Amino acid sequence: FAGQILSNLAAMNSQKFADERFNGKKVGEVMMDKLNTRGGSLALGHPFGATGSRLVTTASRRLQLEQERFAVVAACADGGTGHACILERYDN
Repeated sequence: FAGQILSNLAAMNSQKFADERFNGKKVGEVMMDKLNTRGGSLALGHPFGATGSRLVTTASRRLQLEQERFAVVAACADGGTGHACILERYDN
């Protein structure tokens, strides 16, 4: 699984890949100091049927504690399905 992640990160920052697949528009480099800094659903505890809630709750709390503006949460599921969302912190 780690190899798949590293391959995706390399592709996202590859101009050759962007030229071949996305009309030259590459995503760019992902800042590794911001990527999954505390682990994913397994590191948080992986309660069956509650992974999404766990990830969103953790990301929301981190936005408050770290005074950041946005968080991206994503998870995959069996059979090639998955979901993603962007969370935005608002000032109280």
